[in-house]
Amino acid sequence: MNPELNTLSHSSSYRVIYGDTDTMGVVYHANYLRWFEIGRTELFRHLGLPYREIEARGLMLPVSEVKCKYLTPARYDDVIVIEATLNTGFRAGMQFDYTITSQDGAVIHTTGYTRHAFINGQGRVVRPPAFIRDLIKDNL
Repeated sequence: MNPELNTLSHSSSYRVIYGDTDTMGVVYHANYLRWFEIGRTELFRHLGLPYREIEARGLMLPVSEVKCKYLTPARYDDVIVIEATLNTGFRAGMQFDYTITSQDGAVIHTTGYTRHAFINGQGRVVRPPAFIRDLIKDNL
């Protein structure tokens, strides 16, 4: 969380395993999307709201849009840092912005975002619930 910038963010570390790489020895592109998921779920957990609790309240946050800009490949055994930031300017659902860097921050591997709708147990799109809005407001 960075109060000076009026944002909510959290960083998580991950060591690239051999199964994350392709035959060229670099991280397979789809794994960055898994790492985006790690980033946003750990951000929620950091705020005291594990994703499991959101689901227990009858809501889900399916991905409605994703963008991933690949800049520099990560490789086996690299330690990467996944920074997830809640984009508080996105009102229709939630948007998380991501930067994945080397452990020392010197190399940016990828940037991107995911957008999510809120859906209820019947699969209908709903507005962001009060408990989520309050959590964001209380942590800004």
